[in-house]
Amino acid sequence: MKEVLLILTGYALGSMPWGYWLPRILRGVNIRKVGSGSTGAANVWRTLGFKIGLGVALLDIAKGFAAALLGLWLGGDLVGLLAGIAAMVGHWRPLFIGFSRGGKIVATTGGVALALVPLATLAAAIVWVCAFLATRYTSVASMVSATTLPLFALLFGASWPVVAFTAGAAVAIFVLHRANIARLLSRSENRFELRRASKARG
Repeated sequence: MKEVLLILTGYALGSMPWGYWLPRILRGVNIRKVGSGSTGAANVWRTLGFKIGLGVALLDIAKGFAAALLGLWLGGDLVGLLAGIAAMVGHWRPLFIGFSRGGKIVATTGGVALALVPLATLAAAIVWVCAFLATRYTSVASMVSATTLPLFALLFGASWPVVAFTAGAAVAIFVLHRANIARLLSRSENRFELRRASKARG
């Protein structure tokens, strides 16, 4: 019973739609009606600026980290992993906005991975920054970073279930970015600019 409660708690934490709440509270903006409509940090950053976007990213990382860490502490390795996955599902389909479209799980996955394989996650985060600076595409940075995470997990000696999790998360991130991939192939994906860009796709 305890294990089930921890997994449900992970889902509830992941369902906290900071990308929807912060724009509503701070700017009175319904983020689902601007930009790409995603509640992810990238769309918030594009439409409302760096500070709010960074706040959303940090909170999305924190909820994934908290879900996995709570599961690890109180339920062990497997429960920590499952609670983290539940948080990712919650971010994708948040309870608190009626199970409608959430974000693309990148930041929340990063938080979960940070609890499970911290060194590998930090290495993948460096890859994200380098890929973003090189391309100015958050989608490319996210997919490249996600691809390297299982490799870093192996390098740093993670258990096979955790390596499998990172590989599965990478696949999920690619699937959730399929529209971005199509735009990249057609050369219609918008490059990210550090200034606010209210009509850009996230």
